[in-house]
Amino acid sequence: MDNASNAAVLALMLPFIIFGLALAVFSIICMWKVYRKAGFEGWESIIPIYSTIIMLRIIGKPWWWLLLFCIPVVNIIFAIMAMDLLSKSFGKGTGFTLGLIFLNFIFLAILAFDRTIVYQGPAGDPNAPRPQQDINTIGKNLV
Repeated sequence: MDNASNAAVLALMLPFIIFGLALAVFSIICMWKVYRKAGFEGWESIIPIYSTIIMLRIIGKPWWWLLLFCIPVVNIIFAIMAMDLLSKSFGKGTGFTLGLIFLNFIFLAILAFDRTIVYQGPAGDPNAPRPQQDINTIGKNLV
């Protein structure tokens, strides 16, 4: 390929690259706000595996669910269950879960920026221990 065709390909791809980067930055901002609403630090949403462990704490599930996310097909089922528990953790129902699954960027932005939506506890249970309180009990059940 010559330089003119390379430039043409780049000119066609550039809007998609910019759109993808903008979507990624917007997604990071939304997850940052969701983690802050749940009582965690925003930076914890950008560390790859650690963010998943924190998300599991937010929805009230054990850390070993992370291993289930590594199994093909099983990970899809557990990701859907995690989205359902996330929406319940913020007091939303099945319709909001479907929105998180199929229109993730829109419903994640609603979850992040709507001030009327507050964290209600893991899986929406206000009597469940808060994730920050649960951190100190890790490993104490092994003895």
